[in-house]
Parts: sequence; C-alpha cells; structure tokens
Amino acid sequence: MKVYRILIADDEQTIRETISTILQDEGYETEMVSNGIEAIQLLNKKNFDLLITDLRMPQMDGLELIKNSIKICPQTSVIIITAYASVESAIEALRLGAYDYIIKPFNHDDLILRINRLLNHKELILENQVLKQEIEEKYNFENIIGQSPGMQAVFHLIKKVSVNKGNVLITGKSGTGKELVARAIHFNSPRKNKRFVAINCGAIVGTLMESEFFGHKKGSFTGAINDKDGYFKIANQGTLFLDEVGDIPLPLQGKLLRAIEEEDIYPVGASIPIQVDVRIIAATHRDLVKEIERGNFREDLFYRLNVVEIALPDLSDRKDDIPLLVQHFIQKYNRELSQKIKGTDNSTMRILRNHDWKGGIRELENVIERAIILCDGDYITQQDLPPNMVRNESDEEIPLRLKEAVAFFEKRHIIKALEKTSNNKEETANLLGISLSSLYRKMDELKIDLS
Repeated sequence: MKVYRILIADDEQTIRETISTILQDEGYETEMVSNGIEAIQLLNKKNFDLLITDLRMPQMDGLELIKNSIKICPQTSVIIITAYASVESAIEALRLGAYDYIIKPFNHDDLILRINRLLNHKELILENQVLKQEIEEKYNFENIIGQSPGMQAVFHLIKKVSVNKGNVLITGKSGTGKELVARAIHFNSPRKNKRFVAINCGAIVGTLMESEFFGHKKGSFTGAINDKDGYFKIANQGTLFLDEVGDIPLPLQGKLLRAIEEEDIYPVGASIPIQVDVRIIAATHRDLVKEIERGNFREDLFYRLNVVEIALPDLSDRKDDIPLLVQHFIQKYNRELSQKIKGTDNSTMRILRNHDWKGGIRELENVIERAIILCDGDYITQQDLPPNMVRNESDEEIPLRLKEAVAFFEKRHIIKALEKTSNNKEETANLLGISLSSLYRKMDELKIDLS
C-alpha cells in the first residue's frame, strides 16, 4: 500500500504541528516548513503528493507558492488554508491550480475527508493512465503476432487506415483475430482517446437492435421506462465496432445506412435527430457478396462499410506464425498462472504446426493454456496436448501409392532422427549414414521444417 507524503507550509507553528499530527495518525508521512521559500527549497529536493499551505505567510505568500510549485512539481496537488476574510484570495488560488481550500478554524474530520478525497482522486487518475497505457501497448499493431506474408500485408493496411476516418471491413473466419485488429486500428488512430464500443450484432435480439443502436425515448414502446442512449451516441467521436455485421436484419440495414451517410440518428420514439461523429469498423465471417446475391444484405450498405477491406488469413495459411504464437501464449499464461514453462519439445511443435486449426488462433490459445496447466516439466510435451491431437498425428493415414508411402516413412524416420539429436544436422546425418548435403536435400524434398 502506498504511503502518501504531504508538505505543510504555515507560519503558525501550532497549526502546522496540529495538521501534521492529524495526518500522521491517519498514516500519512508529513514534513513542515514555516514559509513559502522553505517550501520551494524542499519541493526542489523531494517528491510530495500534496502541499497544504496557508495563504498568508512572510517572505512568500500562498499564491506565489502555488505559482512556483506548479512550475517545479506539477504532480504535487495543493490545498489552501485561509481565513474567512480572504475567501476571494482562495478563489484566486483555485484559478491558479489549487485543488481545494479549507477555511480556518477547520474541522479535523473535514480536513481528513478532503485530503482523502483528493488523494483517492489522484490514485484513480493514475490507475486510468496506467490502464490506458496498457491498453494502447496491448493493441499496438506491432504486438499482433505474425511474420508471414499474409500478416505483413495486414500490418501494412492497419498502418494506412489508422490515420483516417474511412470505414473498414474486416473479413475472416472465427478465431482469426478480427476484434484485435479493430482495436489496433482504433488505438493507433487520432480517436484513441475516445470510446471504442464493440457490438456483437449476432447476440442482439432483432426486435431490440434498433433501440440498442440508436437509443430510445421514454414510453416509446412497452418496457421503455427511461430514455436510453444507443451505441452510436455512446461511441460519439470514437469508434463503433460492428462484429458479425452480416447478422443485422434487412429492415435495420437501411436505418444503419442512413445513420452512416447522414451522420445523425433518430432514437426510437424521437422526431429530432442527434448528430454523431462515429468511425465504423465492421467485421464478418460471412461472404457478404454472396449474401447480397441471396438478398440478405444490402449492396449499398456493403459499399459504405467496405471502404477498405482487411482480409485476415486463416491459421492454416500462416503456419510459419504458429511457433511465434505458441511462444506468445506460453509467456502470457506463464504470467497469469505463475508458471515457468520454457517452450515445447520438437515433436510437440510438429504436432501444433500440422494440426488443422478449425477454431483458429482462439483454439490454439486454449490448447496452450491447457498444456501449461498440465505440464510438469520445463517444456510442453505431447502428453500435455488434447488426446485427439496426438491420436490424429500418430494415426496419420499412410498413402497407398508405393512412391508416396516410401516418402511418408522416409520423412517420419528423418524427423525422429532429428528429434533424437535435438535438431543437430551433422549428428542426424551420421545416424542415418548419409552425407550432410544429402540430409539437407532430403529435408528440402520432403518439406521437413521443425523450427
């Protein structure tokens, strides 16, 4: 628990010692000075969370002290102590940057209440700043894992679209990281200090969707007992992420199109529009072109949403990224589960690379989290993987054609030899009784890659 440090500046010894005693009883650290010059000297040497100062002091009064303290230590908050006769000066102190003022003679409980309120407010601001920084770091597009050509193309598009207001359509199967990309666009855009509002369109009951999007007025329908702001108004000046936009029913698609084109909305039951400034990022796993052909999605809305399309590759199309993703999730769950797993052994990585990840990155993350929970050693092994993954690998179907079957067994045999030597190519070649160049040629022919 943090101990707050408070500097007390007052030319009356009794007052400063009384305040110091009260604060120390509350667990605060205090130091005392008798005038503004001494206060400035101490503020130059040490860090304080709060300065409590009298307005009237010799050599440098409270107003001058506030002006100087703001210059040299803006992180130090100020509370003024003043007499009834100098309330106007106290108001001037507030204009200069003081947080609050207390009138003599002050009540001890009131003093503690005001100081606690101030310091709790400062703590909340600090927590929000830290949280904001963590969020921005988390959704920095450079932290999205991937070195494959497909992901490099995605990074290039994120850089391009982040700096403007154009609407973006993110396409890809479930588990490809569509919301992560949407947040990366927002937190790298000029709107990063405003709201990012995410909506799963497929999870909203159709009859309530208009109210959820645009809000409603009290009494506009049964159950509307109060006015309610919709997602568009909540996201004003920020970003609205419409996940699974293909699930929006046709009647609402027209109203969504109008809101995007006119940049205003009509809450249900309202006759006066509300201006909104919202950037739309939509995402879908559906083929919206086919949905248009089937009459399930408006073509004009599609083109409004699809100013720029970012197509996310399936995990099966970016196998080279699997080792990077595995290591990322190992580090993540090492922190969350207080583990020290170093990685996977070679055979386990081969299984992970060859697996058909129908659930995408989300499935891979779940497998690694499970493995870390079960792992007893430094490295994740096949025993830590779901049984179906290991069984599928070992029961791989052997080709019927002789040439393909020979290649199948040859590849399996070379892989086992590589695993036995911890991927040492020279030792593997010796074990197999072939030259090193022959081993490299075989590995290339058989597409053996254990990295």
